[in-house]
Amino acid sequence: MQLYTNSLTEYKRLITKEVKIGDLLLGNMHPIRIQTMTTTDTMNTIATVEQTLRCVEAGAELVRITAPSIKEAENLLNIKNELKKRGCTVPLIADIHFTPNAAEVAARIIEKVRVNPGNYVDKKKFEQIDYTDAEYVEEIDRIRERFTPLVKICKEYGTAMRIGTNHGSLSDRIMSRYGDTPMGMVESAMEFLRIARGEAYHNIVLSMKSSNPQVMVQAYRLLISKMQEEFRECYSLHLGVTEAGDGEDGRIKSAIGIGTLLEDGIGDTIRVSLTEDPEFEIPVCKDIVKRYSLPNSSQGGAKVPPVSKLAAYNPFEFQKRKSIAVENIGGEHVPVVIADYSKIENIIPASLETVGYKYDAVSDKWSIGDSAADYLFTVNQEIEFALPGTLRIIQYHHAWLSAKDKTTHFPILDAEQYLNDTLEKSAVLNFVMIDAYSEEYVQPELETIFNKLKTDSTAVICLSSTNKNALQSIRRMFVALIDHAVKNPVIIICDSNDATKEESLIHYAAETGGLLLDGFGDGICLGHHFSNKAISPDLRLLNSVAFGILQATRSRISKTEYISCPSCGRTLFDLQQTTARIRSVTNHLKGVKIAIMGCIVNGPGEMADADFGYVGSGVGKITLYKGKEVVKRNIDSEVAVDELINLLKEHDAWVEEKV
Repeated sequence: MQLYTNSLTEYKRLITKEVKIGDLLLGNMHPIRIQTMTTTDTMNTIATVEQTLRCVEAGAELVRITAPSIKEAENLLNIKNELKKRGCTVPLIADIHFTPNAAEVAARIIEKVRVNPGNYVDKKKFEQIDYTDAEYVEEIDRIRERFTPLVKICKEYGTAMRIGTNHGSLSDRIMSRYGDTPMGMVESAMEFLRIARGEAYHNIVLSMKSSNPQVMVQAYRLLISKMQEEFRECYSLHLGVTEAGDGEDGRIKSAIGIGTLLEDGIGDTIRVSLTEDPEFEIPVCKDIVKRYSLPNSSQGGAKVPPVSKLAAYNPFEFQKRKSIAVENIGGEHVPVVIADYSKIENIIPASLETVGYKYDAVSDKWSIGDSAADYLFTVNQEIEFALPGTLRIIQYHHAWLSAKDKTTHFPILDAEQYLNDTLEKSAVLNFVMIDAYSEEYVQPELETIFNKLKTDSTAVICLSSTNKNALQSIRRMFVALIDHAVKNPVIIICDSNDATKEESLIHYAAETGGLLLDGFGDGICLGHHFSNKAISPDLRLLNSVAFGILQATRSRISKTEYISCPSCGRTLFDLQQTTARIRSVTNHLKGVKIAIMGCIVNGPGEMADADFGYVGSGVGKITLYKGKEVVKRNIDSEVAVDELINLLKEHDAWVEEKV
């Protein structure tokens, strides 16, 4: 199979075909473009225009507007004219589902149309149909007949097109042959792309969106590989995690999915899909994109050895790197979280509240939250109080030597200390620091370290990189560990010196999340280093982000997961308010996945990945799902949240919240 990126060890943009969207050029090494989608009723011209203007003022370079029927498609002309009257010429995109006629109208009016191959011609009934090869070809001919008129219109009018596959709306035909898989998503888009190429139409962008970042990343990689193999060229790519949700969780999930691909030079335009007003998506997009604004070359740092053969892991399928268990790290254990307390002086019981431990002095007992850090890195400090039962301390070697309780305190060693056989070490657990391919590490020394690690059942590797291309450097080190049959667990260390919390969140999510999606890592430790040494990092935020990254990558589930779409003109209830209300009464249900969908477009499909679903089915009406199955239809929205709770109780997914 073709590799999906120009380099696995340095940052290089993937060269894609240029797309012209009005006066905007996209792909072919042009800057990564930022876009969003309006949430207003498309028939409300002024409201849509004013929201579009706010988005453009925030930095949107493209704005998408839903056109669920011909009347909305026709009204795009009024919207476009009003924007022009106000001095705005931002390219507009019509979002089309189910209605080819609306797409054909819109393509004559605005600069770009988005079609979803899962529901543009096919209808989704969740039916399993076994097609013969001849019957399958007949279905493709049917698609060609219905899709070709739009292709010809776009070609005539100079209109761009996005063929946008959604994991949640794969057709029954695709599902029957490929299943609910990344390859099914790829083939869904490729069928439409082949038809467009047959008409010599190439002004095309493609996307592979999913609410699961792992599925999304694998689908884009497979798509690139497939295009390179079949066409010897790659079309421009739009990146996004659909139904990412809101707040910190939505930003983390988006940054993991989008950032993982951008790290490998993949992506020509992005949209962050938050359950918030669209103008709030733009700053997040900016924070993501500015990390990749350098020219087409390595982001710097020491030279990382190339990957000669891709045998160590499969980037198209998830497989966890096999590791031995050292205490509660590695093996079959969930990844651990290490909290960096190196900047905290005089640690007292109250200091641990920020990382999930609450002490009650009256009862002399600790309460431990689901998102409680497993280890503290305290550098030199001696903890003067009895620790919560599950917490352990990591210290520099000289401090560990004088620690009173070596059953709860463990040393962290640099390479020189680790290789020194005369140095006293823990008989149980030793952390070993390796800076991946920095200038100070030469290959012979790494070989010596690898050989020692292979026979050491107490060693846990702490892997970081001072290189700017840190993800690629750390990933390359994982490949080396696998090649050398080193099975010690690995903690991924990620430090940030970004100026804002928002930038740091993107940094952590993109670098560690990208590695976890490939099955690398048995734990993470996030640190923030300010130029002003007097400023302490926000430990509560760092802990929350660490657990959020593990949750979004499905590595460790510690809380309720919400698959929540952004509002758009199709939304049939107040999505932001409803999401907040559902979250407020269900956020204690650890491990339960709840989908909150504004309409039916992606609802049932995306809920294949959710346990329960809350979907708008009409104005003021809600339909509740258990997985893909409708269990309560057209409930009044006033009582729908209470009915959702009843549904959770009926299926033993409800527990009372602890006070």
